[in-house]
Amino acid sequence: MTGLLWSIVASIIVSLISLIGIFFTLMKEKTLDKILFILIGFATGGLLGGAFLHLLPEALEKNSNFITTFLYAISGFIIFFVLERYLYWRHCHEGKCNVHIVSYLNLIGDGIHNMIDGMIIGTSFQVNVNFGVASTLAIILHEIPQEIGDFGVLVYGGFSKYKALFYNFLSALTAIIGVFIGYLLTTRVENFSGILLPLAAGGFIYIAASDLVPELHKEPDLKKSTLAIITFILGIILMYILRMIHT
Repeated sequence: MTGLLWSIVASIIVSLISLIGIFFTLMKEKTLDKILFILIGFATGGLLGGAFLHLLPEALEKNSNFITTFLYAISGFIIFFVLERYLYWRHCHEGKCNVHIVSYLNLIGDGIHNMIDGMIIGTSFQVNVNFGVASTLAIILHEIPQEIGDFGVLVYGGFSKYKALFYNFLSALTAIIGVFIGYLLTTRVENFSGILLPLAAGGFIYIAASDLVPELHKEPDLKKSTLAIITFILGIILMYILRMIHT
């Protein structure tokens, strides 16, 4: 039960990240853009580091067939691509976004996304606590810029700030449901973690490569780009340090 309790606490913390929008409503737009850009760089490194240094190595230890593991990872990449393509699961990092109906689609897509995050957390803590903490941290690094973007989508779509926070938080709570799904499947389905971990790795790689890296390329300012590269590398280093602690 210890792993389940750790998972529940971690998923609650991740869910609370959705309320971060309230702090950024008080900031000037330039300050917000600067902080968000730094977070995107850090999140990109954290996601890639989490995928290549944590999720895939753990999955390879559980699966004797390496090709199968990488096929699962590719499948995860494809699943996240399909979700984004058909649910308009996009992050709004610019002042103008195509919203309104997309706001509701964003809530649906984000709810599915958060549920998958919860499944990853639930599965990771069944491996061991350190691995669960590393996976949760990688998710948090990604969630901060995403939740700011999701909050912006809802506000631009006509939601009041408080309504946007409320519905964004409800969507985030699906992570707790995901924890129980991940826990039940891990304990009852043989080698489920060996399947979910590479699927999650493929998803992490997709988010970093398809959503976050293009955002980093949009910045024309050399100083800000250099800072993003530094925070990107720091995100990877942090995941490496956590891996060393885990081993």
